[in-house]
Amino acid sequence: MQLEPRSKLLMIGDSITDCGRQRPGGEGAFEALGNGYVSVVDAFLKAAYPAHVIRVVNKGIGGNTVLDLQSRWQADVLDQKPDYVSMMIGVNDVWRHFDQPTMLEAHVHRETYESVLDELVASTKPVVRHVYLLSPFYLETNKSDAMRSMVDAYGESMRAVAAKHGATFVDVQAAFDAVLSELYTAAWSRDRVHPNLAGHVVIARAFLAAIGFDWQGTP
Repeated sequence: MQLEPRSKLLMIGDSITDCGRQRPGGEGAFEALGNGYVSVVDAFLKAAYPAHVIRVVNKGIGGNTVLDLQSRWQADVLDQKPDYVSMMIGVNDVWRHFDQPTMLEAHVHRETYESVLDELVASTKPVVRHVYLLSPFYLETNKSDAMRSMVDAYGESMRAVAAKHGATFVDVQAAFDAVLSELYTAAWSRDRVHPNLAGHVVIARAFLAAIGFDWQGTP
C-alpha cells in the first residue's frame, strides 16, 4: 500500500467530503470524520492496517468550489503538514451554472477550474509524499445530459492536471458508471450529486484501489 505507517492523510473537498465532519479540526473518534467516504476510508485503513496508525483528517466544506479551496489552501492544507493529500472538487463549479444560471459571479468556468487546480497541485506536490485527485461526478447515465457532459469535461481537466504533476487521478465517475449500469440512480442518490452510504463506499473503494489497499494488510 502506498500510505506509509504513521503518516497523515488529509482529504479536502466540498459537501461530499464534508458529510457533517467535526469543526474545526475534522479528525478524531466517532463522528469526527463525518458520515461519508472519508470515514469509510479511515475505517478500512484501521481494519486492514491497524499497525500503520494512519492519521486521517477531513477538511471538506459544503458548497465549496475550487476557488474556495484556493482561499483556504494555506491554512487547511499546507499548514497542516500532511504526508498525503486527497482532493475531490468540481461538482459545485459545474452545478452553479445550472441551479444559479443568472448568478454569473457564482460560476466557475472550466479554464479557471483547471488553472486553479494546477496552482494548488503545483504548490502542494513538492511538500507532500503524494497527491490524489478524485474526479467530480454526476449520477446520470445519459452522457449527453448537459450537466453530465460538463462534469465529464471538468473531470478531463483534472485528469490533465494530475498527469502534468505526477499526481494520481482517481476516476470516481467511472466507478459510479460501473454500478449505475446495474442499479438505477435512486439506489445511490436522491439528487444525483450527494451519495447515500452505498455511494460513499463506491468512492472509498475507488480511492483505496488507487493507493493499493489490500485486505490482507500487506505493505
